Amino acid sequence: MKFTDGYWLMRPGVVARYAAEVADIRADEHRMTLYAPVKHVRGRGDTLNSPLLTVECWSPAEGVIGVRTTHHAGTPDPGPHFALPGAEPGAGKVRRDGAVTELSAGELTLRVDASQPWNLEFTAEGRTLTTVGERGTGFVTDAAGSHHMLGQLSLGVGELVYGLGERFTPFVRNGQTVDIWQADGGTSSEQAYKNIPFHLTNQGYGVFVNHPGKVSYEIGSESVGQVQFSVEDQTLEYFVVHGPTPKQILERYTALTGRPALPPAWALGLWLTTSFTTDYDEATVNRFVGGMAERGIPLSVFHLDCFWMREYQWSDFAWDPETFPDPAGMLARLKEQGLRISAWINPYVAQKSALFAEGMREGYLVRRADGGVWQWDLWQPGMALVDFTNPAARDWYTGKLRALLAQGVDCFKTDFGERIPTDVVWHDGSDPQRMHNYYTQLYNEAVFELLREERGEGEALLFARSATAGGQQYPVHWGGDCESHFNAMAESLRGGLSLGLSGFGFWSHDIGGFEGTPSPAVFKRWVQFGLLSSHSRLHGSKSYRVPWDYGDEAVDVTREFTLLKHRLAPYLQRAAQQAHTTGIPVMRAMVLEFPDDPAAATLDRQYLLGGDLLVAPILSDDGTVEYYVPEGTWTNLLTGEQVTGPRWTKEQHGFHTLPLLVRPDSVIPLAADDQHPVSAWADGVELRVHAFADGAERTVVIPRSDGPGESARFHLRRSGDRLHVTTDSLRPWHLRTGGPDGTLHTCPAGTPQADFPYPV
Repeated sequence: MKFTDGYWLMRPGVVARYAAEVADIRADEHRMTLYAPVKHVRGRGDTLNSPLLTVECWSPAEGVIGVRTTHHAGTPDPGPHFALPGAEPGAGKVRRDGAVTELSAGELTLRVDASQPWNLEFTAEGRTLTTVGERGTGFVTDAAGSHHMLGQLSLGVGELVYGLGERFTPFVRNGQTVDIWQADGGTSSEQAYKNIPFHLTNQGYGVFVNHPGKVSYEIGSESVGQVQFSVEDQTLEYFVVHGPTPKQILERYTALTGRPALPPAWALGLWLTTSFTTDYDEATVNRFVGGMAERGIPLSVFHLDCFWMREYQWSDFAWDPETFPDPAGMLARLKEQGLRISAWINPYVAQKSALFAEGMREGYLVRRADGGVWQWDLWQPGMALVDFTNPAARDWYTGKLRALLAQGVDCFKTDFGERIPTDVVWHDGSDPQRMHNYYTQLYNEAVFELLREERGEGEALLFARSATAGGQQYPVHWGGDCESHFNAMAESLRGGLSLGLSGFGFWSHDIGGFEGTPSPAVFKRWVQFGLLSSHSRLHGSKSYRVPWDYGDEAVDVTREFTLLKHRLAPYLQRAAQQAHTTGIPVMRAMVLEFPDDPAAATLDRQYLLGGDLLVAPILSDDGTVEYYVPEGTWTNLLTGEQVTGPRWTKEQHGFHTLPLLVRPDSVIPLAADDQHPVSAWADGVELRVHAFADGAERTVVIPRSDGPGESARFHLRRSGDRLHVTTDSLRPWHLRTGGPDGTLHTCPAGTPQADFPYPV
């Protein structure tokens, strides 16, 4: 929200009060509290008839410092609040030297000089990261009488801002106004399904605004040298998170707010859906599944979208008897073919649903101030909303899902969760403004924890659309309703990369686009992109996404890239384990891997899949793609062709290739089994060695396919013209040097070490 009219004036009706200086400091060993008048105090008279801000500073974890500014402390705070599972009391250390007080947390220090005008200086490793200056701490009242707390952190020359959730606007946030407010706005506007009040910059730090309600950002868009964030409240709390690298920032942020769970490895395979409003029944499902098998396209998950239930009755979790007369039998038959089953749900209950009367009678639905059930006719006629702040309502809702799991459903697509009213009363008394964004956390948490309880640790999996801070703990998330053209493909990728820089480890999207019907060219290019994402789902709205609807070549492309993803499964599962333990996403913006390369700072049409594969999706009808290659010699995994960076390159590809480049000095493990995403990955694994320099060393871990841990480890070291490999694997393994046509060496089971000529 903008409060000023240019640099000198305020907007009509706006009155701002900013911390001017430090009047007093109270500190103990671990925290300090600053008392800041909003004008300079020259004498006792200046202490009268004027606000005094309370600014508390502490550290919840190493490398993180919190700042909480309060105007009037007597305002009720009914919640909700973001959980901070990684917070540790007493993490910081306070040091005082005359007028200077410092709070340190690891390398990060907050410095305050009480003899000077108001200024909070955040430093690390001998340099200033950011400052909170003369307009950086305060409150504003507007013409309507609303009270806003605000913070401003300085931006340095060349400093770029990223994150704030899954946003489809330009990747670098500088110059943008961003409201953290959940909305079902598709992928072509400034609205977002996943709004996260966390940003990071290329100057070694991130900032998490710890407020679940609406947070309004002005990112160099009101004061061009500042990131401003404001909330309509009496208190504003934020955390500065030191890196210095972007990866370290994400590690610390996700340690504080929660790390992603590890999805089951079977989810890495290809998902196929019925699509949304298309006509389908059990025969359609069988035709799709059989058609994929006949064409040699392995399928891992089949998803049944909304109309598995009867129209007008969502969500009652009852199968439509006309289209699915034997649901338990159908699910059993699908599972006999090796498929997992996903079912669409949402947290809304239509008036025609039998659950409406039950939920209204028991008090499980969100109510208006007059005691009646809140309803509207958007989406579903007479739709009401499950009140997840009521433990009994949560149990009631998940109890309905438990019956579906007993029938054979494996996971749920938790759709919606964004259109949450603010003129309602919640069971636990939560503030309706705060609950608008936070509702999705309660919704996804309830379903995820049910799956974890029923299916076991490591088997719980969602396909979720909405999220807020902390939502990364309940993967997987997908990008929502996009159009079916190249521009929509590009905007989806921007959103996914932005979400990855907001603490989310796993992300997917609708292959082919959701709205409309893609051209054969768009479909084939989106298949390449989708199967080189962390999770891969074919899904549409009014048209099917079975490959044969888009031509014979689309079938071939879908088959080839599905088999490729299966071979990449041990590599992808290792990246998934890293996301689970560190918070580093599987799909990584280039700036995350190459923070010291200025050319990588703005790239949003390419990414790293894991740490060693560069993917540049093709976004043109003629197959032309222009992308940036960082320093070193990179090898195309599909063709073996090499390109040496740093440089921009322009290429043209048919539908069977794209830029899929392997990082220099890297080793990609490829599974022997290309028919399944889950196999004995260490058995017959192929180690593909690329551009290994003399003296280079690399350790490759083959993860377990049934959960956390590893099943084999290989260490490779090049010395001169020899490549030496040691391993603890007791299975046969292979090594290939160069591209796909390079020399293949085979080692029998029980070969603990071997030497190979290199280069060949």
